[in-house]
Amino acid sequence: MNGVFITGGSTGIGLELAKLYANQGYKVGICARSANKLPGNFQQDYPNIYFTTADVTNKISLNEAVHEFLQATGATLIIMIANAGRSTGSKQQLPDFDVVADIVDTNLHGVLNAFSIGTKLFLKQGHGHLVGIASVAGMVGLPGAAAYSSSKAAVLALGESLALDLPKYGIDVTTIAPGFIDTPLTQKNDHGMPFIMPATKAAKKIKNAIDKKYPLYIFPWQMRLFITFARIIPRFVYRYLMRSKLFNYSRE
Repeated sequence: MNGVFITGGSTGIGLELAKLYANQGYKVGICARSANKLPGNFQQDYPNIYFTTADVTNKISLNEAVHEFLQATGATLIIMIANAGRSTGSKQQLPDFDVVADIVDTNLHGVLNAFSIGTKLFLKQGHGHLVGIASVAGMVGLPGAAAYSSSKAAVLALGESLALDLPKYGIDVTTIAPGFIDTPLTQKNDHGMPFIMPATKAAKKIKNAIDKKYPLYIFPWQMRLFITFARIIPRFVYRYLMRSKLFNYSRE
């Protein structure tokens, strides 16, 4: 039986992806630091989804969770989705670098740990698919989001490099860069979120991109257009715009 493992799968995009794969007959493993955020009727409604507790920043903990899922279900892992992530929810021009380090630990090292575990399994069986959930925020340095932008930029670069290196070993790599998605993570934000999309719709788009084995998928199209423009304009123009009242940001 084909298996999919999703980190950060108890809410939001991760949970919606788990539901999609489970409904298509996959054995699905998800993990989170605790089961507190799972729906109350989770086990009855989704018997094909296997939950384990794990801290993605701890490779031993995550490795144990993945192998517990595989042993309990008898599944063969074919897709590893590194989805776990966090942010501050508030734009802070003067960063708390302890918080920055914690966010980078989850958003980057969590992906590295998941990819390391997945790659080891995929090399043994000769095939597999690594998926990293990044963000359009990683394509530029956004004001007030130094931790989130930098961590997601690293995931984007990691995915791009691995997509060049790993196919020769039978391993596909997809990096997903969403705009704002309506999840518990973004619901904490105290700033505007243009083109925000429901998690159910986003999960369908992400799964389609995974099915088609896109190396990189940026959505929605409005955000892809904006972020592409933001990347190609001269950086002094970008800095001027980000500091303008249009983006509610100043140097003070």
